[in-house]
Amino acid sequence: MNKEYMRQAIMTEPGRIEFRKVKSPGKLMPDEVLLEIKKIGICGSDIHVWHGKHPFTSYPIVQGHEYSGEVIAVGNNVTKVKPGNKATGRPQLVCGSCNPCKRGDYNVCENLKVQGFQANGCAQDYFVLPEDRVVKLPDNISYQDGAMVEPLAVGAHCSSRITELKGKNVVVFGAGTIGNIVSQFVKIKGASKILVSDIHKFRLQKAKECGIEYINNASEESFEEAIKRVFGDEGFQVAIEAAGAEKPIVNAVNHIENGSEIIILGVFDKPAGIHMSFVCEHELIIKGSMMYKHEDYLEAVDFLSRNLVNTKPLVSRMFDFEDYEKAYKYIDQKGSESLKIMMDINE
Repeated sequence: MNKEYMRQAIMTEPGRIEFRKVKSPGKLMPDEVLLEIKKIGICGSDIHVWHGKHPFTSYPIVQGHEYSGEVIAVGNNVTKVKPGNKATGRPQLVCGSCNPCKRGDYNVCENLKVQGFQANGCAQDYFVLPEDRVVKLPDNISYQDGAMVEPLAVGAHCSSRITELKGKNVVVFGAGTIGNIVSQFVKIKGASKILVSDIHKFRLQKAKECGIEYINNASEESFEEAIKRVFGDEGFQVAIEAAGAEKPIVNAVNHIENGSEIIILGVFDKPAGIHMSFVCEHELIIKGSMMYKHEDYLEAVDFLSRNLVNTKPLVSRMFDFEDYEKAYKYIDQKGSESLKIMMDINE
């Protein structure tokens, strides 16, 4: 590869990706790290952008926020990684001066920009980021698994938003990549029974492969029947909405034990109507879960390196960099029969 120039995939408008040859990054600042990108994962939010339905993205945009790469060079002040290391990094650009940032909640920065959505991402050969967003990967983590750290960090953060998990019964709505990962994290952290609900048989089977015992195919069994079958009189005390759909959140509000918690994780492209009197009278706690913090990345890497989470059943197919558009079209055609689709950039 000519290192003076690099390939870049840019989404110029919904449903259209163009390839360009652009200048490779130049001299690094003292705190910067240069990665040669190896793997990039495509997530549900990327698909929203592909369809022109992401509420906070404009075009043109270089996508890519789930990635792994090899450290090629570092600035003079960098100590966290060195050339030859494997690494990934957080895609959050934060202001550092708003009230959420000042209290350490930079994941909900009032001026947040996410690379791949409001700022250009890593769909190119080389990518520069500051050391404070870099996460070193141990040698026993492959580049493929390294690109899974970002969605794993979503699971780490979401599970940390629950006040108390140990011994509680949990329902996860949505058996996609994120729903699967969240289910694994709440299991690791001590949840009692976990029920995953979805309408796609393929995704539910993957949940079983990843160690989730109880599933509900909502196209064949009502939610009421499923919770009675799995929990009996115990009920459930935590619900996680990872589907981004109205019916699951309605089911959560209508059926969760009084005084319990509901975590909203899915991306909704339109408002959902829920029974607010239930929220009030049943004293339900509804929380959002937005992305992650650095410690969530570190927990994700730790769990991954110790084989506590299983990502292998989640990667459905790999596409070459030049086939970026084909990958999106494949997801459109085979979305119900696939989970994580990845781009192979330079490995």
